[in-house]
Amino acid sequence: MPLVALFGGICVHVREEVGVGAILGAPFKLSTLAMFLIGAALWQFQGTKRKATLAPERSGFRRDIEFFLFAFTLAFLVAFTPQEYRLLRVFIAAVLVITYFYYILETVKASAALVEDGHATENSKPLYLGVVLKDHMWVIVLQLLIALGLIIAGAKGFVHGVEYLSEALRLPVMALSLLIIPVATELPEKVNSIIWIRKGKDTMALGNITGAMVFQGTLLPAVGIFLTPWTVNLTVVASSALTIAAGVWLYFIAMRVKRIAPWLFIVNGALYIAFVYIVLVIARA
Repeated sequence: MPLVALFGGICVHVREEVGVGAILGAPFKLSTLAMFLIGAALWQFQGTKRKATLAPERSGFRRDIEFFLFAFTLAFLVAFTPQEYRLLRVFIAAVLVITYFYYILETVKASAALVEDGHATENSKPLYLGVVLKDHMWVIVLQLLIALGLIIAGAKGFVHGVEYLSEALRLPVMALSLLIIPVATELPEKVNSIIWIRKGKDTMALGNITGAMVFQGTLLPAVGIFLTPWTVNLTVVASSALTIAAGVWLYFIAMRVKRIAPWLFIVNGALYIAFVYIVLVIARA
């Protein structure tokens, strides 16, 4: 979505606004609203066969949040540097990319021990085209290309819709992008986490969100720093500060709480509501 926005918008200014909004909105939405929905799902499953608390593998949870906080905070702080410091900004963007690949290496390194501890998983069903054509490599590549084409086409239409909707609602393009683009791109996929909670796969459920936070907090901000002015305004400061606050709260949970109760994620939901208030009341004024 950010790449489609940056290369396929109507004008340069709007492209940058939508692109930066999509980049910052994803980690914000994941660390606040998505986590709140995890707590709500956990609460909903109380009284059923599911236990009343979440018990993910803690080392991976902690590692994800540590990498996310380091990368996203660095990406946020670089927005305060002057535009003339182009070399510094490119260097920070490179650091973010390297951070993500280092995170992958650390995660893969830890995977063997996790499998031994019973955290292994496998695909539960074949690809859609594989059901009809059997699972061959060319079928996998074909489904990948079809899915990629649909994603690009859908993203392009969504970006143009955001541009027109911001004019109709008289809201800043970036603020609107932060609010609605991640809802369309991130939240539907996080339904998997709710399904996995119901099945007792706590590590997968939480890792599906925290792993995405690392990706969205490293590679995409690097793209934003490299391709946009990446400056601060009320929307950027508010969303980034609340995202970091949510990350700090999650890190506290990872470090101190062995079995996570649903009410702990109320804090994440409150941070999301705070940003909605800022956008609808303060930024619109």
